[in-house]
Amino acid sequence: MQSYNSFEVAQSQVMAAGGMLNLDKATLELLLWPQREYTFTLPVRMDNGDTSILHGYRIQHNFARGPAKGGIRFHPDETIDTMRALAGWMTWKAAVLDLPLGGGKGGVICDPRKMSPREMENTARAYVRALWQHIGVDQDIAAPDVYTNPQTMAWMMDEYETIAQRHQPGVMTNKPLPLGGSEGRRSATARGGVLVVREACKTIGVDPTGAYAIQGFGSTGQRAALLHQEVFGGGRLIAVSDSSGAICNQRGLNPKELLVHKLRTGSVTGFPESQQIGLDEVLELDVSVLYPAALENAINIENSDRIKARIVCELANGPTTPQGDKILFEKGIHVIPDILANAGGVTVSYFEMVQNRYSYYWDESLIHKRLDAKMTRAYHTVRSAAQKGKVHPRLGAMLVAVARVAEACKLRGWV
Repeated sequence: MQSYNSFEVAQSQVMAAGGMLNLDKATLELLLWPQREYTFTLPVRMDNGDTSILHGYRIQHNFARGPAKGGIRFHPDETIDTMRALAGWMTWKAAVLDLPLGGGKGGVICDPRKMSPREMENTARAYVRALWQHIGVDQDIAAPDVYTNPQTMAWMMDEYETIAQRHQPGVMTNKPLPLGGSEGRRSATARGGVLVVREACKTIGVDPTGAYAIQGFGSTGQRAALLHQEVFGGGRLIAVSDSSGAICNQRGLNPKELLVHKLRTGSVTGFPESQQIGLDEVLELDVSVLYPAALENAINIENSDRIKARIVCELANGPTTPQGDKILFEKGIHVIPDILANAGGVTVSYFEMVQNRYSYYWDESLIHKRLDAKMTRAYHTVRSAAQKGKVHPRLGAMLVAVARVAEACKLRGWV
């Protein structure tokens, strides 16, 4: 399979939108690169008494519309280019949803699968000690990402408040509820995706109660499997995959029972009344809706001509390559791009920040209502831009986002 540099892909998307918007050279160059990058070395005490030397990053892509916002990953294969790409996509994601935020991303190169909870806590606190002067509710707000979770955010928030000597829960989002987390945040990414699928189905005339498939049965994929049936009052989940394998049943898989099986065994394989299929086959089934919720660059020049879904809702970041986009568009497949499809998470994280500032918390029904309004408005704004420019939806989303950020940069007098 052809290899892709995610940052080069992200930059190509900006250049395509910038060209259509006739941006001047300085503005385009500013938007192509992160405004700040931090790298640091973390000495972390392990359970056996040894000290491991880990390497960490924080990328802050753009501050024109507000403080940076984005997740923190603990992963053995992280690279600075991946984080640059993800920080940029966070900028465009916030702009598409019209949130007063920029984009950020960070991480530590480590293998959490080989670390104890105490070692994870030591790593989380070391990360904040290295970075605390450059984060905060008015600078950069972090959230969980790969192999981090609300408990990680609790440790990080506590370390920040201990050093800064002030209460500031909004420095981290997707925290546990007792520490200022928001109702509805756990399901927000998947819910936002299903809500824009609803709008797409109404717009292009697809029956959402038909077959659907999910590539990647992690937390977001699991919630999408459940929420698709909840929101639409039906739907037949015919295939899912995770890192260990893929399964299919054309008559339908029960998502609740499948979730129990996954939690019990650690894998979707072996689920009763299912047959094992190839990992790539999940993407190529004849379904109304396909949810790629796993890997970057999963839909590419090698397999995009075999995609049969009517709607592709990108819950993962960067699951479709530029060549794949072109082929899907030519085939008439309706792609809901990642910077729109999975923006429910950052939207409810923004709601969490607002609640933290006011020390007043909304109930879950209000969170869902406000998320619905934001996602619905964003979907139709992006669709309108794509139709007006006669371009595929990803470029339509980038036109909306890049125009908004470029305008903010110009109003500030930066370019």
